[in-house]
Amino acid sequence: QVHLVESGGGLVQTGGSLRLSCAASLRTFSTSNMAWFRQAPGKEREFVAAAAWSDGGTNYADAVKGRFTISRDNDKNTVYLQMNTLKPEDTAVYYCAAEPPPNYYGLKLSAFEYDYWGQGTQVTVAS
Repeated sequence: QVHLVESGGGLVQTGGSLRLSCAASLRTFSTSNMAWFRQAPGKEREFVAAAAWSDGGTNYADAVKGRFTISRDNDKNTVYLQMNTLKPEDTAVYYCAAEPPPNYYGLKLSAFEYDYWGQGTQVTVAS
């Protein structure tokens, strides 16, 4: 059974930083595309960032470009999201997601493309 466990969320002031981690008990982690999504109250889940298994490629939502960095450690089956210069509008529950193989045609932005999800970690940015 696959488990994705996020950690690192919390309360931070505007302009602060947090680093989220997602530990995956996924046998195919090293060949899975990994992503972060977030969902704010009353809003739909939205794409934040993704990291490809194949070429180290990454993709970011426009709202977080230049502030957030996704990375992965295949030896530890862990994906990270470094979040800097946080804003109140970044407040949401952040979810880790995995797209195991087969996973052709680049990084996906739609939540429907990802098969496995974590339980989420709350990030609150105070103004």
